[in-house]
Amino acid sequence: MARLKTTYLDEIVPKLRQDFDYKNIHQVPKIEKISINMGLGEAVANPKIIDGAVKQMAALSGQQPIVTRARKSIANYKLREGMPIGCKVTLRRDRMYEFLDRLLNIALPRVRDFRGVSPRAFDGRGNYSLGIREQIIFPEINYDSVDKILGLNITIVTSAQTDDESRRLLSYFGMPFRK
Repeated sequence: MARLKTTYLDEIVPKLRQDFDYKNIHQVPKIEKISINMGLGEAVANPKIIDGAVKQMAALSGQQPIVTRARKSIANYKLREGMPIGCKVTLRRDRMYEFLDRLLNIALPRVRDFRGVSPRAFDGRGNYSLGIREQIIFPEINYDSVDKILGLNITIVTSAQTDDESRRLLSYFGMPFRK
């Protein structure tokens, strides 16, 4: 079992039950999935960028990503319907906890001039989104094999009803919120 999952079950659930006075253990919010998305607008001009991005995302997530394609043609961007323009992966269960552990304890501290993540990036329904400018903060990605620095979006979907519950859940996991 993943380290963060045992921490969640043994330490975080009792803290949240005490904080929010939940009657039932099933009311306690939990992380349902983590979605990682990499949008590659440059792939219109250079389709080889997609291959590198897919390999890098597979390395950092431990799962093969899906290549996303354009839904509509946009003439100003020289984009045609069906062209590959990104990749995404959805993590659940143990892979999700493993990725969150690496994100919080290894990757985020490696960000240059890191002062914490924004405490306002919740969507009103308890989900948290986070943008990373450089994929090279993850130790799984070999710096020499990177041809282009790419950014990625990470969305943490929780079962929390409010942002406050979700914020408390993520802070107990060790999310470094900016003060």
